[in-house]
Parts: sequence; structure tokens; C-alpha cells
Amino acid sequence: MEKEKSTGDFRYAVGAAKVPWHAVGEFYRAGDVLEVVKFLLPPGGDEAAWRQRLAAVESALQALSGEAATATKLTLGQQVQAAEAEARNYFDCRYACLLSNWTAGMEIAYKLSGLQAGDEVIMPAVTFIATMAYPLSIGAKIVFADIDPETINLDPADVARKITPKTRMIVPVHLGGYPVDMAPLMELAAEHGIYVMEDAAHGMGGAYRGRKLGAIGHFGGFSLHEVKNINSFGEGGLLLTNLDCGEQFAQARFLGLDFTRKIKDWLYDISPLTDRFGKLQIPGNHSASELQALGLRLQMKRLDAIIAMRRQAAEYMNGVLSEEPGILVEKTDTADTYGTHHLYLLRIDPKKVNGDIQTLSAKLAAAGLTNITHFGPMYRFRIMKQLGYDENAIAATCPRTEEMFYHSYTHLPLYPLTPEQLRYQAQAVVEAVRDMKRGR
Repeated sequence: MEKEKSTGDFRYAVGAAKVPWHAVGEFYRAGDVLEVVKFLLPPGGDEAAWRQRLAAVESALQALSGEAATATKLTLGQQVQAAEAEARNYFDCRYACLLSNWTAGMEIAYKLSGLQAGDEVIMPAVTFIATMAYPLSIGAKIVFADIDPETINLDPADVARKITPKTRMIVPVHLGGYPVDMAPLMELAAEHGIYVMEDAAHGMGGAYRGRKLGAIGHFGGFSLHEVKNINSFGEGGLLLTNLDCGEQFAQARFLGLDFTRKIKDWLYDISPLTDRFGKLQIPGNHSASELQALGLRLQMKRLDAIIAMRRQAAEYMNGVLSEEPGILVEKTDTADTYGTHHLYLLRIDPKKVNGDIQTLSAKLAAAGLTNITHFGPMYRFRIMKQLGYDENAIAATCPRTEEMFYHSYTHLPLYPLTPEQLRYQAQAVVEAVRDMKRGR
């Protein structure tokens, strides 16, 4: 009699069966894998040579498929578990959760923090919309704090001025990968009983006073979107915490499915989340795929090397630009700060260069340089006006945001630039500033 085969890695543990019920409804074949290879490794300079090599790959894949089994688990399996274990080790934290994206990670952190309608969340006036998406969706109030003009990061002194009895969370954003000054924020949080969530979307691999970014606050995490220093095949997020509530991460990620409990004649129970105040929160569905996890694991192996290359590029930019009066180069790493150099922060003194950043940005664009000021002041968006926020009143409380965004800074790319591209970029900035000084 033929030996009974295992059902594979189906989500539900149904045991061995003569007729297996695989987790994967339709397996991927050699031809599908070939299309993935073509997508990830498109033609370069010599298309004819590429096609010749591709034919050899196709032949090898077909031969391999004759000897291979099929992947029987594509989501929330061993790769996800391994990625999370490696993240816990790398960031020296108790809990790590791989998710569909970082916006989902922030949603879970907000829920476990007990954020409710009417509560206040303090965050920088300059960040991406994802930072405030969940609080707005439940009717919490966003309080915008001003920025540090040297880093465009959250200014702890302004945070202190804007704390009220309704403040529940502070959300520092490590913009461009440069660490926020976390010590005074953590002191404020302890004094007022507030949680801190690090939005370290740009900060994977950075550190502050010897601790990895994302593992300093009560919660923290990273975007693994395609534009970041590393990604998980285009999308993904990683949420960290050292709090006991991290035990709920798996349920928070996948609709509260609780395999430690079962209802009558069924495979599992559904449990709500319990926030810091003991109140119930409803979990969502933010599952990560096995390929996302594999992509993260592969790129995390070279994360430190990637940051080192970006740092080298930033140091080169600083060296060239610092020679031209009126250009303010980005802050370098110190004994306390270790940035990821996701973006290069280019600042100018409008008085010394005879013009502002809008003029410089146009000149750089004309020279073929992509430059993007990250990000538009949050209070200027239409959604905020429609929700009753007074953009001009808020702008008056964030004067450095107004001055810096509209007049003084933009961002440039770093690695992976070729040495020629890097030299061209640095010199183009210098030449554009010199043109401005001449009134051109």
C-alpha cells in the first residue's frame, strides 16, 4: 500500500491524508519562474546576449522542474518566521512582526497603544501621509510639531510645548535616515505616561546612542517599500516592540486567528486585541508573503554594506559642497548618531546664494538631477482642511517648517550612483549655486 503523504504546509493543521489539501491552490511552474527572472533581470546593454543567456536559463529551469517539488506555502510560513527571528537578533528586541507594509505596522502599534477618538498624537509637520493615516481614520487629533532645521527631524523642545492631557503618543520620524534626538522624547514620554512610536521608515540599520533605530521607543518599525535602502520585493513592513503586547502581533496581523484556542467543532478561535488600557481592539489583515520574507532576508545580509556605500557617497557630497559658501551640508555621523543615508539633505542659506530652494531645484532639474523635498507640510493637504484643520493657524506654530520647506532644503539621491554620476551631481549643485549668486 502506498505510504500516506503529508498535506504539506496548509495553514490549518489537518495532519496526514491520502488526499492532501495543500495551502497553495495553484502551484507555480518553471515557465512562471522564468517570467519572474525576466522581470527581475531585464535586458541590459546587449539584448541579443541577454536572450542567449535567457534561453540557457529556461533550459536549466525546465530540467530542474523535472527533479523538483513545488512550494507548498506562500504566506506566513517558515521564511516569515526566519525573517522575524533574524530581525529580533539584529535589532536586539523581544518581538518583530513582518507585515504587508509599514502603514499596517503603525496601525497595529496605534491600536495596541489604546489610541481612541479625541486623543492627540504629536508628530513632525514634515512626514509621509502614512504616519497619520490611522489616527485620522478613527477621529484622533494630529498635533504637528516643528522641525530641527539641521535635520528636518522632530524638534523635542516643540514637542514639550505641545503636550496636553489628551496626548497619547509621540511619533518621531527619522527622516532620510538621520536619527531623531530620542533621549528627550523618551524622558517626556516617561514623565507624561505617553507612548513613543518610531517611524523609522527610512532608518533601517541606523542607530542612536548605541541602540538600533526602531528599537528605542515603545514601538518602532520600517518600510520595506521599493524605494528604501532595502526592500522585500517591493512592499513590506517590519514592526518591533519590547513590550509584552508584542505577544499579540501574530493575531494583530491576521484577523485575530487564535490557534491556541478552538470553538466547538472548528479549528481555531477569534480573539480581539487588548490595548494598554485593557480595552478591546479589532485586528485587521496585514499578512506577509513568504517571498517578501525571503527578499528581506536576502537584502538584510548586505544592509550594513549598503549603508556604508551610501555613507561614502554622502561624505563625498559633503566634501565638495562644503567648499561653496551658502551651501549647508548634511550633518555627519557622530558618536551618538549613526544614520542610514537614505536621502542626502541639501540645504542652502537663501541670503548667501541670492535665491531660495525653489530656484535651485529648478536649476538642478534642468541639469538632469532628480531632487525631491521630502515631504510637503502635512497640514497643507486637502484632507486636513476637510477634517477641520486650520492650515494657516498650524503653519504659524511651525515657522521652521514653513521657512525650510519653501526656501531652504531639498533631497538628493545617493547610492546606487556610479562615481561619474556622483561627481556630476555634486558639481551641478555647485555650479547652480554659483549661477544664482551671479543673478542668473
